Amino acid sequence: MKLTSLRSLFASLVLPLVILMGLGLSTSALAADGQNSQQIANAKTSDADLWRAVKAGDSGYTVAQGSEAGVLINVVGNEGKNIKNEYLTPAMGVAVLGVFAAFLIFYFVNGPSKLTKGFSGKMVLRWSKADLIIHWVLAISCLGLIFTGINIMLGKHILQPYVSEGVWAALIYGSKTIHDYVGPLFIVSWILCVVKWMPLQTLKMYDLKWFLVVGGYINFGPFKGKHPDSGFANAGEKMWFWTLAIFGLFISVSGIMLVLPGLDLPREASMAALLIHGLSAIIIIAFTIVHIWMATVLSEGGMECMKSGYCDENWAVQHHNLWYDEIKENGTLEYKD
Repeated sequence: MKLTSLRSLFASLVLPLVILMGLGLSTSALAADGQNSQQIANAKTSDADLWRAVKAGDSGYTVAQGSEAGVLINVVGNEGKNIKNEYLTPAMGVAVLGVFAAFLIFYFVNGPSKLTKGFSGKMVLRWSKADLIIHWVLAISCLGLIFTGINIMLGKHILQPYVSEGVWAALIYGSKTIHDYVGPLFIVSWILCVVKWMPLQTLKMYDLKWFLVVGGYINFGPFKGKHPDSGFANAGEKMWFWTLAIFGLFISVSGIMLVLPGLDLPREASMAALLIHGLSAIIIIAFTIVHIWMATVLSEGGMECMKSGYCDENWAVQHHNLWYDEIKENGTLEYKD
């Protein structure tokens, strides 16, 4: 009887209590699990919002000092990088290969511009020693910047895949170092060039005819044998000068902005400087290739001007007749001894 009574007591009192406790624990577990799930969901939402804000360029807090130190990702910077990769880099390739190839084809089809009366043997003073020094310092520094700049912009596409990591590291580091140190030399010689030669580069009405007959360099068709009027500098040289003057200014200022971190510029300004620097470099490279072709292989006797400062008298008459007539009339014509 006692055993039966204990069983009845357990069934009526203890068992319901155990069941209630189990239900309570289950409810608590479910509630805790739901709370954890909600916390995880909230955390994911918070992370997504944070990443969205970071990608949008929102600023946060940091103990770091400096301009825009609290901005982890700069939207303008990413857009600028895309512009550089999608437009400037291919344009650089076109400027280097396209312009060079075009003039190479022109040379094989047209040939050089010969002196109609041949060389006279009389050498006329055209450039002073100071002019020659300025020209060659500017030319050498410009070429140094061009070759290193091409490697910086195009090297990862045309060189890096074919050389070892060590060789590529040395090449890109060397290019960057040379580029930074040659830059000031270019800027100084560019300033001297612009100041000293600007009075000779004013545009005249007869310069338009020079372009219309392609400067007299065409050896076939209706333009053959046409030698347009030209002063000390012809229209092509003037166009080269003003291109160098304008975009040389852009490339100099933007270059200074890029190599002097102490300026503490906003990232937008730095990216704008990088794009302006690249675009100006592309234009200068294209015109430099044209200038070299025109002054060397396309113009018979033209290179002598920048080697000795003197030009053949027949070359002066054919290519710069107005200048020759002027110095002959005013008594400043000077022959080489």
